[in-house]
Amino acid sequence: MAGDAEQPLEITPVVNKPAIDQQELRRQRQILIGIIVAVIILVIFMIASLAFLLNPTTDTARIRDIFIIFMALESIFMGLILVVLIIQLARLINLLQNEIKPILNSTNETVSNLRGTTAFLSDNLVGPVIKLNEYFAGITQGLAVLGLYRKRPK
Repeated sequence: MAGDAEQPLEITPVVNKPAIDQQELRRQRQILIGIIVAVIILVIFMIASLAFLLNPTTDTARIRDIFIIFMALESIFMGLILVVLIIQLARLINLLQNEIKPILNSTNETVSNLRGTTAFLSDNLVGPVIKLNEYFAGITQGLAVLGLYRKRPK
């Protein structure tokens, strides 16, 4: 353990990632606007088809067919949501592996160095000071028993 304390403590600076550039931000906004427009068009389509279904001359076969179409659109929408979820999960795993894991390794190394330093200080500084205090207390008690030393009142 004392060998660990002899190694110099390495301090690695934290490097911040550059901010997202304007082109990436513009691309993300375009994707978001496209998704919002698609949802609005889908809602308008659903309202128009419901208005058509409420027409009294509409037969049951058409209602069934439109319901099947709605179910197909919903399954496509759920598939897209699952793709987005998988992409987000992949990004989370990447974050854990490439950013959190090195931080944990660095923290573990720092704690190991600190453990070695405390063991070194305990063996080479605290232990001898305690022994010196023990001897000093023993000598003063011995002198007090012999009457050569009196405690001073505070």
